[in-house]
Amino acid sequence: MILITGATGAIGRSLAGQLRQAGAAFRALVRDEAKGRAMGCDFVVGDFDDPNSIIAALDGADRLFLNSAGAQPVDGEQPMIRQQKTVIDAAREAGITHVVKVSVWHARQGAKLSQGAHGEIEEYLQASGLAWSLLQPAGFMQNFLTPEAFTSDGNLISSYGSTPVAHIDCHDIAACATVLLAGPLAGPLAQEKAFVLTGPEALTDAEVADKVSSALGRPVGRAELPPDSLAAAMRSQGLPPRFADDIAFLVKEVAAGSQATITTTVRDITGRPARTFDDFLAANLQSLRAVAVPPTP
Repeated sequence: MILITGATGAIGRSLAGQLRQAGAAFRALVRDEAKGRAMGCDFVVGDFDDPNSIIAALDGADRLFLNSAGAQPVDGEQPMIRQQKTVIDAAREAGITHVVKVSVWHARQGAKLSQGAHGEIEEYLQASGLAWSLLQPAGFMQNFLTPEAFTSDGNLISSYGSTPVAHIDCHDIAACATVLLAGPLAGPLAQEKAFVLTGPEALTDAEVADKVSSALGRPVGRAELPPDSLAAAMRSQGLPPRFADDIAFLVKEVAAGSQATITTTVRDITGRPARTFDDFLAANLQSLRAVAVPPTP
């Protein structure tokens, strides 16, 4: 049986659906019982900050999908480091045979925010004695379904200039995890490997805006928000200055091309091409309208 952590997020929900279609036995770890019931699958209530609940959730499981929330605006160590190490320790004690962990592209020790946190967790997992696979995705297409992606008048906030980004649909991350955990690559062939996951195309912000325009049937412009201006806006909203500056630093890396390369890994693992941005928009049009259509005066 597979335990899914981060089960109510975009990747976790999609993974649950795909595992169900594959006929694989799984259990979802949730913090909110109501959200667990809404998933319509076997679930257990627990929290990464409660080690005993993790031990209980792993009872009967032999594989683990490890995923959690991203970087938090806190001083000192990112909470995910402590939390995911707790889960890894519990997985080792429970005799888990394979851990598939969601990381980030360019994760490494000493980097900022999620990159540094995932880098430390990756090394801890690799030294744990557990069999592991790492999924290192580019930026999520789902980020364009959040209110922060658009101005109040419905224009796309643009921070990457003319640099293309190989955004990936969370559905494809879940599809890769499904194959690694329950498909033909489950087992030694997928272990002790890191997989960089991207979409099938790298798009500039201008190209993203054009595709959103076509999906919505109305013009969508771009509101330029360079990284330093983004950091200033975050500080004005009360976020810690260091956190804002670190976010800006990572945005600058993407604007310099750190996520412009396209990989074929989704196709290599799943046997089908990754979803295009147009595919993603068509599948999520209602959610897009909810965040990108300006209110009627």
